[in-house]
Amino acid sequence: MTTTLGTLTWERAVDRPDLLATSTHAAISGWAVVEPAVADAVLVAAIDPDLADTAAMSDAYDLPLSVSVNCVLVAGKREGVERTAACLVRATTRADVNNAVKRLLDVRKASFLPMDRAVQESGMEYGGITPLGLPTDYRVLADAGVAQGDVDGLVVIGSGVRRSKIALPGSLLVRAPGVEVVDGLAIG
Repeated sequence: MTTTLGTLTWERAVDRPDLLATSTHAAISGWAVVEPAVADAVLVAAIDPDLADTAAMSDAYDLPLSVSVNCVLVAGKREGVERTAACLVRATTRADVNNAVKRLLDVRKASFLPMDRAVQESGMEYGGITPLGLPTDYRVLADAGVAQGDVDGLVVIGSGVRRSKIALPGSLLVRAPGVEVVDGLAIG
Protein backbone atom coordinates (compact mmCIF):
# COMPACT_ATOMS: atom_id res chain seq x y z
CA MET A 1 0.00 0.00 0.00
CA THR A 2 1.27 3.47 -0.86
CA THR A 3 -0.38 6.73 -0.11
CA THR A 4 -0.17 10.38 -0.90
CA LEU A 5 -0.54 11.76 2.57
CA GLY A 6 1.13 15.12 2.90
CA THR A 7 4.61 15.52 1.45
CA LEU A 8 6.07 12.49 3.24
CA THR A 9 7.35 9.28 1.64
CA TRP A 10 5.50 6.35 3.21
CA GLU A 11 6.82 2.78 3.32
CA ARG A 12 5.65 -0.49 4.89
CA ALA A 13 6.47 -0.28 8.61
CA VAL A 14 7.32 -3.98 8.85
CA ASP A 15 10.18 -3.34 6.40
CA ARG A 16 11.65 -0.38 8.31
CA PRO A 17 12.55 -1.39 11.88
CA ASP A 18 15.14 1.41 11.83
CA LEU A 19 12.26 3.94 11.86
CA LEU A 20 10.39 2.36 14.79
CA ALA A 21 10.88 1.78 18.49
CA THR A 22 11.86 -1.86 19.04
CA SER A 23 8.59 -2.60 20.85
CA THR A 24 6.58 -0.89 18.11
CA HIS A 25 8.19 -2.96 15.37
CA ALA A 26 7.61 -6.14 17.40
CA ALA A 27 3.94 -5.20 17.94
CA ILE A 28 3.32 -4.47 14.25
CA SER A 29 5.17 -7.61 13.12
CA GLY A 30 3.27 -9.78 15.59
CA TRP A 31 -0.03 -8.24 14.57
CA ALA A 32 0.78 -8.85 10.89
CA VAL A 33 1.25 -12.56 11.61
CA VAL A 34 -2.29 -12.74 13.01
CA GLU A 35 -3.79 -10.32 10.47
CA PRO A 36 -1.66 -10.41 7.28
CA ALA A 37 -3.22 -7.24 5.77
CA VAL A 38 -1.47 -5.25 8.53
CA ALA A 39 1.91 -5.69 6.78
CA ASP A 40 0.74 -3.58 3.81
CA ALA A 41 -1.64 -1.26 5.66
CA VAL A 42 0.67 0.10 8.40
CA LEU A 43 3.08 2.60 6.87
CA VAL A 44 5.95 4.66 8.25
CA ALA A 45 7.64 7.85 7.08
CA ALA A 46 10.83 9.49 8.27
CA ILE A 47 10.47 13.03 9.64
CA ASP A 48 12.77 15.62 11.19
CA PRO A 49 12.76 14.74 14.93
CA ASP A 50 12.58 18.46 15.75
CA LEU A 51 9.17 18.49 14.02
CA ALA A 52 7.65 15.51 15.87
CA ASP A 53 5.11 17.59 17.79
CA THR A 54 1.74 17.44 16.05
CA ALA A 55 1.31 21.10 15.06
CA ALA A 56 4.88 21.47 13.77
CA MET A 57 4.66 18.19 11.83
CA SER A 58 1.32 19.14 10.29
CA ASP A 59 2.68 22.48 9.07
CA ALA A 60 6.02 21.14 7.83
CA TYR A 61 4.65 18.15 5.92
CA ASP A 62 1.34 19.54 4.65
CA LEU A 63 -0.78 17.22 6.79
CA PRO A 64 -4.23 18.28 8.00
CA LEU A 65 -4.24 18.50 11.80
CA SER A 66 -7.38 16.35 11.77
CA VAL A 67 -5.47 13.33 10.40
CA SER A 68 -3.28 13.10 13.53
CA VAL A 69 -4.22 10.97 16.51
CA ASN A 70 -2.47 11.73 19.78
CA CYS A 71 -1.63 9.07 22.34
CA VAL A 72 -1.60 10.43 25.89
CA LEU A 73 -0.71 8.35 28.94
CA VAL A 74 -2.78 8.76 32.10
CA ALA A 75 -2.93 7.13 35.50
CA GLY A 76 -5.03 7.12 38.63
CA LYS A 77 -5.21 5.14 41.85
CA ARG A 78 -7.95 3.20 43.55
CA GLU A 79 -7.36 1.59 46.95
CA GLY A 80 -3.60 2.08 46.53
CA VAL A 81 -3.49 0.33 43.16
CA GLU A 82 -2.42 2.41 40.17
CA ARG A 83 -4.28 1.99 36.88
CA THR A 84 -2.74 3.29 33.68
CA ALA A 85 -4.09 3.85 30.21
CA ALA A 86 -3.14 5.21 26.84
CA CYS A 87 -5.85 7.42 25.38
CA LEU A 88 -6.12 7.87 21.62
CA VAL A 89 -7.86 11.04 20.49
CA ARG A 90 -7.78 13.13 17.35
CA ALA A 91 -5.37 16.06 17.54
CA THR A 92 -8.32 18.42 17.06
CA THR A 93 -9.81 17.20 20.36
CA ARG A 94 -8.55 16.32 23.83
CA ALA A 95 -9.04 13.35 26.13
CA ASP A 96 -11.80 13.80 28.70
CA VAL A 97 -9.52 12.86 31.59
CA ASN A 98 -11.70 14.38 34.34
CA ASN A 99 -14.82 12.42 33.40
CA ALA A 100 -14.58 9.62 30.82
CA VAL A 101 -11.05 8.42 31.62
CA LYS A 102 -11.58 8.65 35.36
CA ARG A 103 -14.79 6.62 35.06
CA LEU A 104 -13.23 4.01 32.75
CA LEU A 105 -10.24 3.49 35.06
CA ASP A 106 -12.56 3.53 38.09
CA VAL A 107 -10.36 6.00 39.96
CA ARG A 108 -11.12 9.13 41.95
CA LYS A 109 -8.63 11.25 39.98
CA ALA A 110 -6.81 10.64 36.70
CA SER A 111 -3.79 12.66 35.59
CA PHE A 112 -1.43 12.77 32.65
CA LEU A 113 1.83 10.97 33.33
CA PRO A 114 4.79 13.35 33.67
CA MET A 115 7.01 13.33 30.58
CA ASP A 116 9.96 11.54 32.21
CA ARG A 117 7.75 8.79 33.59
CA ALA A 118 5.85 8.40 30.30
CA VAL A 119 9.13 7.96 28.42
CA GLN A 120 10.60 5.56 30.97
CA GLU A 121 7.54 3.33 31.31
CA SER A 122 6.62 3.26 27.63
CA GLY A 123 10.18 2.73 26.42
CA MET A 124 9.41 5.32 23.74
CA GLU A 125 10.52 8.85 22.98
CA TYR A 126 8.35 11.80 23.99
CA GLY A 127 6.60 13.08 20.88
CA GLY A 128 6.55 9.58 19.42
CA ILE A 129 4.57 7.60 21.99
CA THR A 130 2.22 5.22 20.23
CA PRO A 131 -0.31 2.59 21.30
CA LEU A 132 1.54 0.00 19.21
CA GLY A 133 4.11 -1.58 21.50
CA LEU A 134 3.11 -0.17 24.89
CA PRO A 135 3.58 -2.38 27.96
CA THR A 136 0.80 -4.97 28.20
CA ASP A 137 -0.45 -3.66 31.56
CA TYR A 138 -1.68 -0.44 29.90
CA ARG A 139 -5.28 -0.22 28.83
CA VAL A 140 -5.52 1.33 25.38
CA LEU A 141 -8.64 3.47 25.03
CA ALA A 142 -9.53 4.92 21.62
CA ASP A 143 -12.18 7.53 21.05
CA ALA A 144 -14.74 6.20 18.57
CA GLY A 145 -13.90 9.11 16.25
CA VAL A 146 -10.44 7.67 15.66
CA ALA A 147 -11.96 4.93 13.49
CA GLN A 148 -12.82 7.38 10.72
CA GLY A 149 -9.63 8.38 8.92
CA ASP A 150 -9.46 11.87 7.48
CA VAL A 151 -7.53 11.39 4.23
CA ASP A 152 -8.10 8.09 2.38
CA GLY A 153 -9.35 6.69 5.70
CA LEU A 154 -5.90 7.14 7.27
CA VAL A 155 -4.73 8.49 10.60
CA VAL A 156 -1.19 9.41 11.65
CA ILE A 157 0.22 8.25 14.99
CA GLY A 158 3.59 8.09 16.68
CA SER A 159 6.12 5.38 15.92
CA GLY A 160 7.78 5.15 19.33
CA VAL A 161 10.57 7.48 18.17
CA ARG A 162 10.60 11.16 17.20
CA ARG A 163 12.22 10.59 13.79
CA SER A 164 9.15 9.03 12.13
CA LYS A 165 5.37 8.73 12.09
CA ILE A 166 3.02 5.86 11.29
CA ALA A 167 -0.01 6.08 9.00
CA LEU A 168 -2.73 3.42 8.95
CA PRO A 169 -6.47 3.21 8.43
CA GLY A 170 -8.31 4.49 11.49
CA SER A 171 -10.62 1.49 11.20
CA LEU A 172 -7.58 -0.78 11.54
CA LEU A 173 -6.06 1.14 14.46
CA VAL A 174 -9.18 0.62 16.58
CA ARG A 175 -8.92 -3.13 15.87
CA ALA A 176 -5.30 -3.35 17.02
CA PRO A 177 -4.70 -5.91 19.78
CA GLY A 178 -5.88 -4.60 23.14
CA VAL A 179 -7.61 -1.44 21.88
CA GLU A 180 -10.96 -0.59 23.47
CA VAL A 181 -13.21 1.80 21.50
CA VAL A 182 -14.95 4.34 23.73
CA ASP A 183 -17.73 6.72 22.72
CA GLY A 184 -17.14 10.15 24.22
CA LEU A 185 -13.50 9.69 25.24
CA ALA A 186 -12.64 12.93 23.42
CA ILE A 187 -14.04 16.39 23.95
CA GLY A 188 -13.70 19.66 22.11
